[in-house]
Amino acid sequence: MTRITSCRDLGHIPAADYGLPMNDRRVGGALSRSVGFPEPPIRESMGNRFWFVPKDKGGIIPRGSTMRAPYGLEIIESCFNCPHREERLFCNLPPPALKHLEGITGAASYPKGATLFVEGQKPRGVFILCTGRVKLSTSSADGKTLILRVPEEGEILGLAASVSGQPYQATAEVLEPAQANFIARNDFLEFLRAHGEAALRVAQQLSENYHLAINEMRTIGLSHSAAEKFARFLLEQTSENHKGEGKVRLTLTLTHEEIAQMIGSSRETVTRLFSDFKKKQLLQVKGSTVVIQDVATLRRFAED
Repeated sequence: MTRITSCRDLGHIPAADYGLPMNDRRVGGALSRSVGFPEPPIRESMGNRFWFVPKDKGGIIPRGSTMRAPYGLEIIESCFNCPHREERLFCNLPPPALKHLEGITGAASYPKGATLFVEGQKPRGVFILCTGRVKLSTSSADGKTLILRVPEEGEILGLAASVSGQPYQATAEVLEPAQANFIARNDFLEFLRAHGEAALRVAQQLSENYHLAINEMRTIGLSHSAAEKFARFLLEQTSENHKGEGKVRLTLTLTHEEIAQMIGSSRETVTRLFSDFKKKQLLQVKGSTVVIQDVATLRRFAED
């Protein structure tokens, strides 16, 4: 049985490898596996199919199916029925634009460790992150890795590369099971030409990404110590859920190695910083749960 760990693997795996009667189709650069359903037309609407990028095997789930999704995901089969639609910049579009979007979108779920695209790869299209977590990272020639950021749900991944036609500037790897809907580059550009509101939302996200990149450069380049970088990292994790002072609880699913890659440090330094912050009673840590004892004190520590 062949194990799939990235989108690039999909185009090289024969249907027979799954031990299932299925028809191979390639839609938007990924493999669509039709299990027991009629052969779709050559120019099918991507919005009519849902596929999994599996560890072992998978198949298309038609709309309206009650089949349980793998990886414990809550599958969002339609933009119109998405419970988070109004909260997300790109998803909250007028009905005509949403209908067009569904017609060019292929919905897929990915396991932890799957790769959506690779730094330097020619852009095939964009991924709309519906649920789950993905990290964007860049690597040097000597193998050092820097995690640029962890996008929020609802963001479009691979946006700058797909709009400009330049290679992807980062690698997108799934941190926890995720649903990421794919849109081929040509279809996406045609969609933007047809819907000015969607093009404006894309411009807004590109602007937000620019400001996030500047903040990241400021944190890594201008911070005086690893402790300051670490304190700023913790504060960034609280920004969405806690705007005030006092105690705040958060869940960190990143490993010490991944945190180190986000702040430009080493795993050993991050482990030591956790220990130091606990001794100073800035943090309480139990498993993946981190309690910041006083956000105001941590903020002053980050600004020293």
